[in-house]
Parts: sequence; structure tokens; C-alpha cells
Amino acid sequence: MSDAKVVVLTGATRGLGRAMAARLIEDGHTVVGCGRSLSGIKDLQASFAGPSRFDCVDVTDDGQVAEWAESVIAELGPPDLLLNNAATVNPNAPVWEVSAEDFDAVINVNIKGVANVLRHFVPSMVARRRGIIVNFSSGWGRSTSPEVGPYCATKWAIEGLTQSLAQELPDGMAAIPLNPGIINTEMLQSCFGSGAAHYPNPDEWSRYAVPYILSIRPSQNGQSLSVTP
Repeated sequence: MSDAKVVVLTGATRGLGRAMAARLIEDGHTVVGCGRSLSGIKDLQASFAGPSRFDCVDVTDDGQVAEWAESVIAELGPPDLLLNNAATVNPNAPVWEVSAEDFDAVINVNIKGVANVLRHFVPSMVARRRGIIVNFSSGWGRSTSPEVGPYCATKWAIEGLTQSLAQELPDGMAAIPLNPGIINTEMLQSCFGSGAAHYPNPDEWSRYAVPYILSIRPSQNGQSLSVTP
């Protein structure tokens, strides 16, 4: 397809990431995905042939992200679309009962992981003065609920980080904090239990979400957007 894009996607091995990868490839785009699960990466590699590529990368490890980005840019050039999707949530608990280990895990993936990916992919995009950056936020990046305080804190941080980044980009680019909506994923199940089944699954969500994401334009730079059916 003439408007085929190179899409970098974190958290590609499950949930929204896996569904977006499948939909984007089906639409003719090249997906460069990563995840921490080696078995998940091998499944993606077996399911989708080149030019898309999938690599085992821990986004919380800046060195791993740097090596990955260098390899990707050398092979495919700067991404047209950068989707910072990888995230985790704390076990349901009041803030004072969340262990330091669990709190650190959420901060490391949801904030530091995003910063690591931006650090190593965005310079090549800026040099070309082209590309869309979508950092996945949440309804809990604009509101709060009990027992998910660490997760809320990280998604509020993503809103601020992304809007600041938007002010730093040259014309022709955009950075967007995106609320994907409520989707029946493993993370939602951990928070909502059986109530998660009332919401669309990742495959259903991707059918309207991917076209919406692909429609984002530089003129929307800095806007807090939401995916709706």
C-alpha cells in the first residue's frame, strides 16, 4: 500500500499490543514490536513474516532499548508511528499497602519504559521532522479510583510527559496521550474481576482503535485523545 507505515510498538506480545500488531500487519503496515516474553515474541515471529520484526526487549532497561532502536533504525529507518503501549498495573490495594517492589515495577514500566523508548527513537524522527508519537494513557490518567493509586499516578504522569514533549517537537510531528478506553484485558481483569467481561476484547477493540490511531495528524499535537467505538 502506498501509505504503508513503519510502526514501533511496545508491549506487543499480548492484550492490546498483540491485537494492534495483527491489525496493522493485516492493513499492510510494517510492525516493529517488542515485549519481555520470549515465548510471546517467538509466537509473533512465527505468526507474521517480514518485513515486520519482533524482538525480546525489556523497556525498563535503557541499554536494551538503545541497542534495539539502533538496529531498527539501521534496518527500517525512523518510525512513522511510535506506540508506547507497554504497561503494568499494581495488585489492587490501598496505596499504603502496595509494596515498594510492586510500586517500583509500575513506575519502571509505565514511566521509565516510555522515557527510554522516546530517548532512543525520537531523535531520528525529529531529524526527519516527521512522525506521530502515541503514549498510551488511560481513563485513570484523567480520573482516579481506589486501590490503583500507583497505576493512576503513572498515567497522570504520561499525560504531563506527553504534553511537554509535544511542545518540544518540530512542526510536522505530534505527541499524543491516548486513552484507549475500557477493554477486557488481563490488566482490567485484575482490577474489575468478572466485570471485565462486559467490555470489548482486544481484537474487537482493535477494529475501531487502529483506524483511529492511524488517522491522528500533526495538527492534533498535544491533544489528549480517547478511542471510542
